[in-house]
Amino acid sequence: MQLGGTSLVQGASRGIGLELVRQLLERQPGGRVIATCRRPDDAAELQELAAQHPGRLRAIALDVREETSIAAAAEAVAGETEQLELILNVAGILHGPGFGPEKKLAQVEPEPLRHAFEVNAFGPLLIAKHFHDFLRHRKRSVFASLSARVGSISDNRLGGWYAYRGSKAAQNMFTKNISIELARVAPHAIVVGLHPGTVDTGLSKPFQRNVPETQLLPPSKSVAALLRVIDSLEPDDSGKIFDFRGKEITP
Repeated sequence: MQLGGTSLVQGASRGIGLELVRQLLERQPGGRVIATCRRPDDAAELQELAAQHPGRLRAIALDVREETSIAAAAEAVAGETEQLELILNVAGILHGPGFGPEKKLAQVEPEPLRHAFEVNAFGPLLIAKHFHDFLRHRKRSVFASLSARVGSISDNRLGGWYAYRGSKAAQNMFTKNISIELARVAPHAIVVGLHPGTVDTGLSKPFQRNVPETQLLPPSKSVAALLRVIDSLEPDDSGKIFDFRGKEITP
């Protein structure tokens, strides 16, 4: 079952987010996409896409670490539409200036932990808080957040990566919580987490030497697979986490 109407992609300035915007515009000739990122005016490729699809792509500022920014973005979206059929949370962080995945306890620091949880866990939760009313309609809709297999507690065999693993595990719990609440107020909404695979983006760049070439996905291939998974989702799938092949990832 394919989605149409208006879609929202949060974290759309580059990588998977930008590719999601591109493919959604291509596959839905009559649909519209609202793309959010921290600085839309500086997102050259996003602005190029908007010029190529006049009237079909709107870029709006949103910083997932600032709730006032999320609330303002929701107000701006309300000026564009009353309902959304797809909300995709894409923004995520694994490393940044001066920090990376921890290999041992001695490397755990409060600020990187806080940063990871704000982006990876609190961000999707606050997006749901301010945007779930757009899903309260009679059409099928999907609220999806990019998760990660390493957020699975039962699949953790290597340890390490405390901030990333912990924040993604928290995100998965929030996904389940959101699915339960939305089932009461937006019964046609399906809430899931999606693992995109190891994608050739800036997030995975420092770690690609350990990934077999056949397992490193270009953004276009990962996004096409994720959209197929979204198309196939049924109400009973709400609250679950799936990889890009459509296989469920256990908590």
